[in-house]
Amino acid sequence: MIRCVKMTYKVLYRKVSNGCHRTRLEISEMISGGCVGWIQETNGVMDKLLRNKKAIILFIAPAFILFTAVLFYPICRAVYFSFCDYKVNYPIKFTGLKNYILLFTKDKTMRYALRNSIFFMIFSCVSQLILGLVLAALLTNIKKGRNLFKNIYYLPCVLSSAALGLMWMFVFTPKLGINQIMASLGLIKDCTEGPQWLFNTDGYIILPIIVISVVALWQYVGQSMMLYMAQISGISNDIYEAAYIDGATKTQAFTRITLPLIRPMVATAMSLNAIGSLKFFDLVYNMIPEGFLGNRAHVLATHLYDQAFKYNKLGYGSAIGVVLLVMCLVVTVFINKFVKVDNYEM
Repeated sequence: MIRCVKMTYKVLYRKVSNGCHRTRLEISEMISGGCVGWIQETNGVMDKLLRNKKAIILFIAPAFILFTAVLFYPICRAVYFSFCDYKVNYPIKFTGLKNYILLFTKDKTMRYALRNSIFFMIFSCVSQLILGLVLAALLTNIKKGRNLFKNIYYLPCVLSSAALGLMWMFVFTPKLGINQIMASLGLIKDCTEGPQWLFNTDGYIILPIIVISVVALWQYVGQSMMLYMAQISGISNDIYEAAYIDGATKTQAFTRITLPLIRPMVATAMSLNAIGSLKFFDLVYNMIPEGFLGNRAHVLATHLYDQAFKYNKLGYGSAIGVVLLVMCLVVTVFINKFVKVDNYEM
């Protein structure tokens, strides 16, 4: 397009220099006519390329090779290793379903890790759905300060989870942070008498896991908010104006217009939240002192890391990874089936 405009202006310059004067309308017609012809010629070339099977294969091959080398092949290898007794510097021995049998029958840490990961997933999906929608609806309806608040809520998403984990670990340490503030306000007598945020092992879901879930909500709710805001901004204002003329309130407009039209994004955001929470690692690994809570504070990702890289059980760790992969696929399919998406024109 730019090339076409430049060429057209060169021709006009030559004609003007020769004493040929043109009006603005004539110049616009010359530019638009030349560009339309150039675009049609380009579309014709693209149509020919798309009909050529060799050209299609040539375009797809780099992405397919990269996908196979980086993602598909490692997954296949991990699935194979999950059926083997595989350790570094030792020969690989095929053991069948032994790793999976041990995983679900004798591994107590796996039970805690599975329980905690499922709790992370449910808490993340529900809390980020509700809070993300509320923030998106509020920020969409304000004019002053919208970009400021968007940046504030989204900022934790781009920060390092490892660094944030260390920061929040100091915040919830009994002798520092929240307990010290509570002691200064007279809510507790001493810092050590306050809640043991990261060290309490009582309950079906221990307190450290709940604390980390809230921290993860604070970090990632901005991502859900941005996704919902992008979808809401694509809804035509004419639909809302028609609803308001018919007497609808803002609440009714949100529940009967906004929510049905953003269901595709709701399904996408919930899938991302579910997968991200199942493979949760950074915050758990950095906020909870290693070995202090035993096996009760593990999630699937930390259990995989310990078995594969700390205890040199790569086959056993691969089995945990396969379980994690299957859970991600099942949850994604379930969410897409549960969140019914209708096709609307916005």
